[in-house]
Amino acid sequence: MATKPKPKPKSAKTTKTAHQGITVTEQDLDRLTELIERYEGTSVAANADALDEELGRANIVAPGQIPPDVVTMNSRVRFVDEETGEAQEVTLVYPQDADGTAGRISILAPVGSALIGLSVGQAIRWPMPNGRSRGLRIVEVLYQPEAAGHFHL
Repeated sequence: MATKPKPKPKSAKTTKTAHQGITVTEQDLDRLTELIERYEGTSVAANADALDEELGRANIVAPGQIPPDVVTMNSRVRFVDEETGEAQEVTLVYPQDADGTAGRISILAPVGSALIGLSVGQAIRWPMPNGRSRGLRIVEVLYQPEAAGHFHL
């Protein structure tokens, strides 16, 4: 069941592939919506709001319909910082599972919110806490739970 993306709010990030949206599974959307509501009024509320805006432009699909090259929750992904050329490999996780030293990045971290729903080859500019923005390009999805048949993660 796919829906059309909502219009992009003016405060949302700008993508280098603006004609392409992001794709999110129904399961991820439901869990992330609950997460956003839970963090209202907290120190990370602004990050949760940014994630909510990002999800507002998503095409929503059933978990079994997500293409294998799309970043979903618990995916392991390699991306490149477009300014520095530095490649980084991370797993996108829920806040309680985050551990930067182990490469597990929270969905509520600026980089985490930037990655969700992007596919290999897509690039995005995302505002960072220091007031600058960071350009990220997805190089490879090394592991995606849905592609591996792990729908319970």
